[in-house]
Amino acid sequence: MPVNIDPDEALACRNRCLRTLPDTRLLGPTGARLWADFLEQVPGFAGAFDFIHKCNIPLLFSVEPDFRLPLELGESIWKPSHLDVRYEDGDISYREIKFISWDDCAVSEQTWENRGRGAKRVRLSIDSDRIKWNVGAGFASGLLPTGPHDFQIRAVIVCNPPALREGLELAPGRTVRLTIAAALGIEGVDSEETLLARARRFALDGTNGAVLKIQRREYLEWFARIPTFSSSDPLLDKTWLYRWFILRHNLADPRYGRLQHPLFYEGRSHKMGKTPGLPEGWEFSKLIPLSSPLHLLEIRWHHDPAYGRGLMETVKAGQDERGLFNCLYVDEVLHSYANFMGWAALQFYLVHRDEAFLESALPALKKQVDGEASVYGNDRDSLLIEYNHKRTGKEYQPSYWYFHDFPDDCLDESTYTPVKRVDRSVYHYMNCLGVATLCEAAGDPESARYREMAGRVRRDLLDKMWDEREQFFFDLHYADDRKARVKNVVGFYPFWAEMTLPDHRGMLLHLTRKDGFATRCPLPSVSTDCPVYAPEGGWKGRFIKGRNGCMWNGPAWPYTNSIVLDGLAKESKRNRHADDGLFAELFRKYAWMHFAGRDLSRPYLVEHYNSQTGEAVSDEVDYNHSYFIDLVIRHVAGLEVEGNRVIVDPVDVGLDYFDLDNVHVRGRILRVTYGNPQAGDLPVKKGLRLFVNGEEAAAGDALCRLMCEL
Repeated sequence: MPVNIDPDEALACRNRCLRTLPDTRLLGPTGARLWADFLEQVPGFAGAFDFIHKCNIPLLFSVEPDFRLPLELGESIWKPSHLDVRYEDGDISYREIKFISWDDCAVSEQTWENRGRGAKRVRLSIDSDRIKWNVGAGFASGLLPTGPHDFQIRAVIVCNPPALREGLELAPGRTVRLTIAAALGIEGVDSEETLLARARRFALDGTNGAVLKIQRREYLEWFARIPTFSSSDPLLDKTWLYRWFILRHNLADPRYGRLQHPLFYEGRSHKMGKTPGLPEGWEFSKLIPLSSPLHLLEIRWHHDPAYGRGLMETVKAGQDERGLFNCLYVDEVLHSYANFMGWAALQFYLVHRDEAFLESALPALKKQVDGEASVYGNDRDSLLIEYNHKRTGKEYQPSYWYFHDFPDDCLDESTYTPVKRVDRSVYHYMNCLGVATLCEAAGDPESARYREMAGRVRRDLLDKMWDEREQFFFDLHYADDRKARVKNVVGFYPFWAEMTLPDHRGMLLHLTRKDGFATRCPLPSVSTDCPVYAPEGGWKGRFIKGRNGCMWNGPAWPYTNSIVLDGLAKESKRNRHADDGLFAELFRKYAWMHFAGRDLSRPYLVEHYNSQTGEAVSDEVDYNHSYFIDLVIRHVAGLEVEGNRVIVDPVDVGLDYFDLDNVHVRGRILRVTYGNPQAGDLPVKKGLRLFVNGEEAAAGDALCRLMCEL
């Protein structure tokens, strides 16, 4: 069985920073509650730090030299588990290892060597207005600013050697090693004694590298419980590993207020202002149910089902009396978003067959389906009306303004029309099917009712939203069903839901046409022939949401790329792999979006891109608002769990070989290989093979369809 690749080595890169703040540095590891938005290039932890939600804490601690230390001329080696900072000249040698542990400790291990002729001095600096030293006990403690939320942050800081507090002299030729740890917790929940013990775990007086060994062992344990994937394509292999990092980077476990269970954030950065202690604007560090189904599709392949269970429990905590799932802070319930949580929950259940999950999730998922039908439905058909253009997560899609001829001022509410949305209706259809199947698994007699609901949605969507002449699915006027003739990218969603008929296949040609969706960086959020198509965002030349604002009238989004690619792969399989070549082309372009400048040494996925140039037009780095791992498993390797069987049916993306291993499904370990000349524990054998618990269960001489009962 292959050994997991070390993500620290595979993903390491130099001088990783935000595009919009190039003089700062990024940090890979995040705690259950603590993380760094960015780091200033100084020894220690200065920059912008956050706890549960956006806080903009400017300083945890730093070490200040009494001489110039031009770290901007040095090198910062970014790795998922830590940051390695180095600088040396004829006068000084400096190295720092810094990270945030899962138990919310900011740790810095520094090595200073005085190579000059005169003495030098370094001193620990803290926020002395808020944090005070208890000299007799050997630690500092105090409360940090938290912004608008109702919790207070207690910080406890320990340094070794203690003399660093007043200043430590570096005699010529002397080398010193320093370790500083700041443990953060919630006042009234985490005692000062508990935080002190956490900090002292890292503030060691041992050999160089001891704290890094602790951090790497604990951090990489998470990656030891994921499937492995290797192939003849370095791009796919590296993107696979980077996407697992993105999941881990955005994993949170606040254990406070309304967020009592693990969940995944959409991102750790960057829409809010950076003013210290003043987090104004939209932030992604909260539960956002729009993206929760995407997270569930990905995390279901991790060996530990606790993350999927926790995510479902957190989503349930945001359900209102109408049945809608809402965004959550620890201390506040916000608005809802359209989502396909019922369908994603079914996919999680199929992999883990977790009966406790089923029992807990099903009532809430049924309530959601019924609630959305009530809130967004109408008395003429089963399609859902979206009244707020932001609530399907695709704000400013032009179909809302079609019936007013795309006005110059789209902020004028009188020019805006609610529409029956393709995406919301497709989500509703998939949720109905998901809930119906989960009901069957639970022995719930309401399964038939939800399956009938799904059938009505499908009938109405195909009858009303399809346009034969233009070969496209369009949004509809909310009152009279006129078509809003704007080719939104969500028009392809019915293929993803497998609602379509053979007569609809002509729509796929829009993916290959330059007046459609065939842009240099696909897929644009609206076709290029739309009168208000703007690949960089904005509306008729005005950046109404700023240069990096969310606009779904032209930029390309990983979010919809993942869904449309999923649908394209399904459609190709339904038609004897007729569309494998198109899927392969678009899938590779999607993979390249994960790397700045198409440079494999610079992993950097953001929220959206200029669809003509591929330029990142947002800066939410390591953004968790799409899926990729699930596409590799189900389509590139072809492994699908259906009922009580496994299907293997890969899409041909041009690989000479691939090896997907260590996939845990219902207590079994699955492996799919193709070609596989590099698998040393297997005899070289061309063709496709499926293994269950190490035994060959099915095989074919080429890429083909295999099946195995579980």
